[in-house]
Amino acid sequence: MHELGKVLFSVGLVLVVVGGILWKTGGLGWLGRLPGDVFVEGRSSTFYFPIVTCVVVSLVLTLVGWLLRR
Repeated sequence: MHELGKVLFSVGLVLVVVGGILWKTGGLGWLGRLPGDVFVEGRSSTFYFPIVTCVVVSLVLTLVGWLLRR
């Protein structure tokens, strides 16, 4: 159980560092603006759903997970 705490702390620290870098540099630019992402802007409201971005991120994470298990 002690090892799990170390792993969770390490993962959290990596996420904070990566998040800080993305925040300061403006993000990944193209990610979130792919063709097929839904963006509707009305007079008083905005709706944004990055459906294609979600699919791409899911595929990449699935591939990485599959490769790590082999």
